[in-house]
Amino acid sequence: MKNIRKASSILLCLTLSASLLAACGSSKGGEGASSSAQTEAAGVKKDGFPIVDKQLTLTMMSQDAGVADWNQMPVLKEMEKLTNIKFNYQLSPIDSFATKKNLVFASGDLPDVFYGADLKPAEQVTYGTQGVLIPLEKYIDGGYAPNIKKIFDEHPDIRKSFTTPDGHIYALPNVDLSAVWYRSPMWYNGKFLKALNVKELPKTTEELYAYLKRVKEEDPNGNGKKDEIPLTSVKLDDLRMYFLGFFGIYDEVIYADKDGKVHYTPQEEGYKGYLTFMNRLWKEDLLDHETFSQTPEQKKAKGQNNQLGVFNDYFPYFTLGGDPSSDNPLMTPVKSEIPDSPVYGKHPGISANGTFAITSKNPAPEATMRWIDYQYGYDGATLFAQGPENLLWKYKNKETHEKEWLPVPGGKDREEFRGTMTPNYGILTPGMNSAELTKGLKSDFDKWIDKENAEKLVPISKTPFPNVYLTNEEQSEATALLSDLNTYVQQMEAKFVTGQEPLSNWDKYVAQLKKMGADRIVELYQGAYDRWNSGK
Repeated sequence: MKNIRKASSILLCLTLSASLLAACGSSKGGEGASSSAQTEAAGVKKDGFPIVDKQLTLTMMSQDAGVADWNQMPVLKEMEKLTNIKFNYQLSPIDSFATKKNLVFASGDLPDVFYGADLKPAEQVTYGTQGVLIPLEKYIDGGYAPNIKKIFDEHPDIRKSFTTPDGHIYALPNVDLSAVWYRSPMWYNGKFLKALNVKELPKTTEELYAYLKRVKEEDPNGNGKKDEIPLTSVKLDDLRMYFLGFFGIYDEVIYADKDGKVHYTPQEEGYKGYLTFMNRLWKEDLLDHETFSQTPEQKKAKGQNNQLGVFNDYFPYFTLGGDPSSDNPLMTPVKSEIPDSPVYGKHPGISANGTFAITSKNPAPEATMRWIDYQYGYDGATLFAQGPENLLWKYKNKETHEKEWLPVPGGKDREEFRGTMTPNYGILTPGMNSAELTKGLKSDFDKWIDKENAEKLVPISKTPFPNVYLTNEEQSEATALLSDLNTYVQQMEAKFVTGQEPLSNWDKYVAQLKKMGADRIVELYQGAYDRWNSGK
């Protein structure tokens, strides 16, 4: 349970390329920025706590990971005590939340706030321009959100990445200033490396091919059977983005290169190189032939059985079992024949979708902004990520923010116990994360991960594409085109990899993409990127 919840929490924020619905605009402050928001609202303090002297009760709609009663969560009770703002919670299970959210928007029976709400760019633009979601920038600039304002001022790209074409900010992102991984990465089975006496990890696609061939032929699990699976996957969704980097591509759908030119990945020469390499592995039985039929659970079972040479997961022990250790190294992205490879699509530092919004029903937006702003500062981010002081952790040195873990009450698992304390578990919530929050709390394994990232990924990394917004008209067109294109590309990828479609038909495939609107997708996103880049 803890592995699933922890991984899902992080993976929720690693879906930028899947959304690709977005839009670009400037951070014009918006209408009303010089109005009453600039002066203190009656009864709402801009500094200090409580935020309001007379208790304020609001409604909040959110996703529920199903671990604990939100009314009993220590973090939320602490926030109510600190701010004097009480929430009545309208919660839906994660799997049905999107449907519930759509029904709420359609009915007009709105909560006062959406929290952890996964608000798509389309929803922000549509319901913002309709007046269902209110503009937030006047409260941010008006003194009710100093932490958010500080982040925006220090990272102007974050502000413009959540400013819609009409100049307004209708939702707030999750901001992770320490993130590297865009998707869960690839790992080597350390036992196999040791059995094969591998001293240096592959650095080119040819070296990787040679290693995978050794895994297949030299019985590294030592059971006398040829049951090793050199490379496995589930429909290529888990490894695609990492492997595309071997061929100079930053994202599986849309990315901008270092010169600001937008590319639609499935028609690029680098994508052809990726297909050619994967087909080679398939033909020689180096890529698991159950790739297109197995479930994630079946893949993990092969890992538990010590059959896998190279695999994808959030951490290697999630697949291989055992305890966290440095025995199974992060895969070094390998160089191909494509110039300037390899590359790595780095996490952009913000969520693609909005995590928090205030509706037109809310009677106290100023107080609400102060409430949410606390989660974008160090103290509030600590509270929501790690719980109240002296429960799971305590300060070793408060001035330097150095902390240490305390024994978990009842001897329970720390991560599962944390899920009973805070809503920041299993869903992507508003707020921020930075390295400062975990000073003193990182395990040796955490430090090893940081070192692996710093050595292998960060030097070749770049954010694939900013969080841009298309206009309503552009978005409708792009959504329709991508719906058909994505289906066709997914079908053809499987055919090319498995050899059902020969790669000699590449030109015919590209011609069909263009016929279906691939060049128009490039045109739409190039325009949005150029607007975003110019701040207009």
